[in-house]
Amino acid sequence: MTAQPIPVIIDCDTGVDDALALLFAVRHPGLDVRAITCVAGNTDVDGVVRNTLTVLEQAGAGDIPVARGAERPLVEPARSAKHVHGQDGMGDLGLPAPTRRPVDVDAVTLLRREILASPRPVTLIPTAPLTNIALLLRTYPDVVRNIERIVFMGGAVTTGNATPVAEFNVWHDPEAAAVLLTAGVPITMYGLDVFKRVLVPAADVQRLRRSSEPRLRMAGELLAHRDPATSGDPTPTGGLGDAGAVCAVVDPGGLTTELLPVEVSLAPGATRGQTIVDRRPRPGEAEIHEGERELAMVDVGLDVDVERYVKLWLTTVEGP
Repeated sequence: MTAQPIPVIIDCDTGVDDALALLFAVRHPGLDVRAITCVAGNTDVDGVVRNTLTVLEQAGAGDIPVARGAERPLVEPARSAKHVHGQDGMGDLGLPAPTRRPVDVDAVTLLRREILASPRPVTLIPTAPLTNIALLLRTYPDVVRNIERIVFMGGAVTTGNATPVAEFNVWHDPEAAAVLLTAGVPITMYGLDVFKRVLVPAADVQRLRRSSEPRLRMAGELLAHRDPATSGDPTPTGGLGDAGAVCAVVDPGGLTTELLPVEVSLAPGATRGQTIVDRRPRPGEAEIHEGERELAMVDVGLDVDVERYVKLWLTTVEGP
């Protein structure tokens, strides 16, 4: 018997690698993309909505509702990553403006509606700052009864990118990330430790860039923009980035995780936005003297089968 597609909702800040994630999600037969919600992050929220609709149009996706969400974090002002993703958030590729339009409800309303309407529990895949998700959980806590799991791209066990210790999505809205950890549903953290490793070989990037299909050509140009070396090499590799988190929903066996205590640093200063992952085999002096604190237990991505996810992404995106 063929397995039913997994109902998913993607919350994104479409940028370059969010676009790669959307291209994969809407084409994989094992996923039922029920909605896409947009939040400020890589670019402003209106740019995110435009980019999301553009990707869906280029991908030939079905009628998937897209909603505009939070235009700034819960506490701090928005701080974009245009220096990474281009002024338009999509590599400044000059893609045509979309003819599609977002739905006339806000992201939190759409999230609640689609989660509760799903006949099967939904998997949420946030690939962005977690502002929309935090607002959802605080405004409509009843949604957790129909959430199977949250697989989020964010955080880092070791090295950050926004700061030496903080990853961008969590750093952009640390309070929202802290709320996510209290959701009361299973959570998988697809952080920088695995995110940075999944690279599409240069030959595949070039093949996509030469394609006569606009969708595949766009994918190739996006991958080329994600060259981790940023070396100007005419045949760059391409980082899948956020798309790896969606691959982990389709094929969780390609991601090695460990259930570990995780908290988010909310204090001002150098550690703000850090995801503190406790990998110690036993309690330390702080717990002995001050008592153990209850922390969220998260399936933290520690290793990834790079070839497996690259092949999965390419096969899906290039397939009929």
